[in-house]
Amino acid sequence: MQTPLAHECFVQGGDQLMLAGRKITTMAAAIALGVGLAVAGPTASAQAATCSYTYNNTTGYAFAGHYSGWTAVPSKTVVTSSGAEAQCLLKEIGYSITVDGVFGPNSQAVMKEFQRKVNGSPWRAGLAVDGVPGPESWEWLRWYAWDF
Repeated sequence: MQTPLAHECFVQGGDQLMLAGRKITTMAAAIALGVGLAVAGPTASAQAATCSYTYNNTTGYAFAGHYSGWTAVPSKTVVTSSGAEAQCLLKEIGYSITVDGVFGPNSQAVMKEFQRKVNGSPWRAGLAVDGVPGPESWEWLRWYAWDF
């Protein structure tokens, strides 16, 4: 009989049933020597996302293929489509930014820089410089990425 190396469980999430897996590995040498047990859990790293830009010449807004709304606030800790969208738009504008969907400290710093830029002359957007793309910032992000 083979000993399973992975424990799997089902998690109910909304209308979807998702499979969550976690591997527990052991090192035979460590057990044989009585040194201990090595346990390895899954690593949570964001993957690089691609940007697929479309430009609406009627409205004057750009979209990057991840999120088409105007109100979502990206998460600072998990991958979101709005996070990837905002990062793509900032990249299109010319900022050096990693597009991974997690709107962490680096993304927030870039967003603050953008907010300060559009708050200055000639636009005077009046955005809060909080590093968060929210309902007030999306229009400026989309317009500036289209116009750039």
